[in-house]
Amino acid sequence: MPFKFTKLKIPDIVYIEPQIFGDSRGYFLETYKYADFIEYGIGINFFQDNFSKSKKGVLRGLHYQINPHAQAKLVSCVKGKVLDIAVDLRERSPYYGKWVKHILTSDKRDMLYIPKGFAHGFLALSEDTEFSYKVAGVYVPQFSRGIIWNDPDLGIDWGIDNPILSDKDKVLPRLKDAECNFVY
Repeated sequence: MPFKFTKLKIPDIVYIEPQIFGDSRGYFLETYKYADFIEYGIGINFFQDNFSKSKKGVLRGLHYQINPHAQAKLVSCVKGKVLDIAVDLRERSPYYGKWVKHILTSDKRDMLYIPKGFAHGFLALSEDTEFSYKVAGVYVPQFSRGIIWNDPDLGIDWGIDNPILSDKDKVLPRLKDAECNFVY
């Protein structure tokens, strides 16, 4: 299997390391293989790929879509380095309101699988960061929601005091005021 799967402290979040085959010409790797993901228990059909480019200090998130258009995500840093965060929004989950963070880099080509029911965001740690999102479900603007990046109830340590935010992300609600309709 060309992937190493590791459950994180919230076990539904999976860290994925691809096997990289290198030689004097460069390298080759598989970034996704349905059969291997199914074998591990990630049986998701992805419907859309998204790509973003950010300069250092840009924070995107924390974003999610509510049901019936919730999205699972497979995310990776294509160029540079990011601090990636996922927050559990599933009512009755033992991890509700808890989060995981992980550094993803283009050097390792590592990924995170984030299931439905989680808010997601990342901080660009390098100039010209490029980020890829493979999503299970298409973007439906009227179901798009978010949580403010510095919600004191979450206490996420982003390692930055004044990130570069979109106007939309500057006014997102705290988790306690956010619309969520996910059940564990």
